Amino acid sequence: MTRVIREIREVREYVEMLKRNRFSLGFVPTMGALHDGHCSLMRQSFRENDRTAVSIYVNPLQFLPGEDFEKYPRQFECDLARCEEEKVDIVFAPTVAAMQPLGRSTVVKVEGVSHEYEGRVRPGHFDGVATVVSSLFNVVQPTRAYFGQKDYQQTVVLRRMVRDLHVPVDLVICPIVRDPDGLAMSSRNVYLSADDRAEALRLARAIVAGERAVQSGETSGDRLRAILRDAMSSPRADVTIDYADVVHPDTLVPIQSIESRAVLIAVLRVGRVRLLDNAIVAAPGAPSGGA
Repeated sequence: MTRVIREIREVREYVEMLKRNRFSLGFVPTMGALHDGHCSLMRQSFRENDRTAVSIYVNPLQFLPGEDFEKYPRQFECDLARCEEEKVDIVFAPTVAAMQPLGRSTVVKVEGVSHEYEGRVRPGHFDGVATVVSSLFNVVQPTRAYFGQKDYQQTVVLRRMVRDLHVPVDLVICPIVRDPDGLAMSSRNVYLSADDRAEALRLARAIVAGERAVQSGETSGDRLRAILRDAMSSPRADVTIDYADVVHPDTLVPIQSIESRAVLIAVLRVGRVRLLDNAIVAAPGAPSGGA
């Protein structure tokens, strides 16, 4: 039976029990609206740890004014059922008041890698992410924490935060999970109509086109950017490209030519829904592997 914990004190008591028994703890931070992508993270944690914890917390700090914080899908009972199916040990579901003490004034800001792309489109977003994830790490004190590759820039920001602040946790970045049609799974996909989803698939096809071009020997950053943009272009006025780039996997600096590994990153806006996707690629003959 999955245990639901809402108080920080109770989580710490649970963690102390694990430490006394020398049990490892895997942790999957989420904002709920769980799908198979989240479940894949739980399964990896289950394989690699003695116990697994999942947090369900819609973090207001990472939403900008006018974004969908109030409308963000909340389905706690369904999420809990999924966690029970995956044999999660505890679900930490704190209130906003618990996570944001009255008069809170501390913000975790990761300079450099948080500034461009999502950071430029959504200024302050990564400050909210880094602040709440650092708080969750302090409360849960996991051995390993699991994140999906789909939010690639987020993984770079959190890796940098963990390194710079000497946080004793191993970050495990798991592959993107896709629906049968190729669209990367996201809680926001529920907002897409059938017509919108057909447009959204331009993003997945663009990433595949970029991967195939690299596999065929293309290493020019400019030509790969053009391939991505051509595949994402739509006659619909409300389908727009936020960005499409080829960047260094650790610094997110745009590259002119792939000499070893790179990341294709792109965001397509379909109506009011923003969709992220990416792929890690390697130049012919270069070592492949994750970021």
